Order: sequence, then structure tokens, then C-alpha cells
Amino acid sequence: MTEIGITAPPAVGWDIHCHTVFSDGTETPLTLLRQAKALGLHGVAISDHDTTAGWQEALDASREVGLPLLRGTEITAADDDVSVHMLAFQYDPTNVRIREMFASTRAARLRRSQRMVALIAQDYPIAWEDVLAQTREGERTTVGRPHIADALVAAGVYRNRSEAFSGAVSSTAKYYLPTPSPTTREVVAAVKDAGGVIVIAHAGDPQRNRNLLSDRQIGRLIDEGLDGLEVWHRGNPPEQRERLLGIAAKHDLLVTGGSDWHGKGKPNKLGENLTDDATIREILRRGVRL
Repeated sequence: MTEIGITAPPAVGWDIHCHTVFSDGTETPLTLLRQAKALGLHGVAISDHDTTAGWQEALDASREVGLPLLRGTEITAADDDVSVHMLAFQYDPTNVRIREMFASTRAARLRRSQRMVALIAQDYPIAWEDVLAQTREGERTTVGRPHIADALVAAGVYRNRSEAFSGAVSSTAKYYLPTPSPTTREVVAAVKDAGGVIVIAHAGDPQRNRNLLSDRQIGRLIDEGLDGLEVWHRGNPPEQRERLLGIAAKHDLLVTGGSDWHGKGKPNKLGENLTDDATIREILRRGVRL
């Protein structure tokens, strides 16, 4: 386990927050593994949104490239008025409870995206077919705002995805609809039922929420089985990193780091924040052997 009290992210280790074409990333699992190997990373995790669809392809790529893989998912959840992303690792993907949760969330995401596109189409040259054209894995892709952004880029409305997210796809735009999500308590229970390890992603990022998870809210999730906090993430400012490290030290939580890499979909660079090897060993010890 990571020694609590460190004040800087590890210089070597694993990037365990990475997205591929199976959700809103632009690259395949094979490209992820090849780039990670070239950078000298010790390993990576695939962590696409609300799906395990890319796991087998990522495992095949791991074997081909010769780089270890952690299998994970970034799960969208809600805690009162706070939208929360949670990283689940090394759980049984055949578990009925978690499969049903993903199926429900993905269906709700799809309906939400269709409704947003209908609203945006009143002002911009975009149709649902344009959004589907941006998905690389068809029905296996978790569709969301990034695909809407890419459709607007393809239509010439914006130059890139980041610009679209500052415009029509922004969470403050008139077209925005919240993502229907399970509660954080439901997510923790489902992941634990599936034998996995659960970590709150970028819990101190003020750009994502007007209100961040409070110490009390995090404490309640710790009581319910939360394993760790993603401290080393570009969205967490220094004061929030210090706060999260303090919570982790008090409750003996895992401290993780990740780039939140999306290929060309975000400026985040693969390997820019890492998780140390000892923490990875602990995640593997706690999780299901897959």
C-alpha cells in the first residue's frame, strides 16, 4: 500500500485511469498498451465509463505488448447534489448486480444523449446519426457528451472537443441534461458484491462540481467499504490533494493516481499522474483474480 504522508505523486508506476474507444477515448486498447510501454510505465488500467466491453481486447493487447493490465471501470454516480465518478478495479464482470447496474446506466445515458442532441439540433447542424458516426465500437460504446462534441467538430461548429465542451456541450449550456446515475452507496455495494476495489476519482476537482464531496460524505462511503481516493489527478488542486491525503491517512485508504487519458479527446498526457507499485499489489490482493 502507498505510504500515507507522501506529498508528491510517484515518479514511476502505473497509470490506472485511462479511456479507450469503448467509451469516450479516441484510441484502441492496443494503442493504449503500446504507448504506455513506450513511456516506460509499469502497467496501465483500462477504465472506460460504465462498461467492461473493452476488457478482453485490453487483455489481448497486454499479452501482445508484454505490459501488465489492471481491469477497471469508471462508474458515474450521485451523492445528494454531487456528481461522483468512481473507479472500480478487479471485480467479477459476470456478477449479476453490477451487470444490471451497468445496463441500466448505459440505457439511461443513451436516452439522455438523444434528448440533448434533439435540443442542440434546434440551433446547430447535428442529428443523432452524426453522433453514432463518432462511436468506434457501435453498441459496445458507452455514448456520452464527448461523442456529441465530436459530432459538432465534424460538422465544423467547433475546432476540437475541448472547444465544444466550452460551448454547446458544456454543463452550463441550455442543452445540458444531468446523467441519470445510481447513488454512490449503490455503486460501492455493487462493486463489493462483485469482489472489487472501489476508489473515488478526482474527488477534489472544483471544475467538475460547484459542491465537492464533503469529509462527511466521504466518511460515510468509507464506512460502507470505500477502498481509496484518487489524489494524483490534474483536476485536484494542491489544497484538495492535501485534504484528500489527510482523509486517506486517517482512514488508511489507498492513494491512487491517473492521467484520465482519452487519447486525442483530452489534453491529458498518458502517465502524467501515476500509482505506485505497492498500491497496485494491494489492489490485486483485495480484488478478484481474473
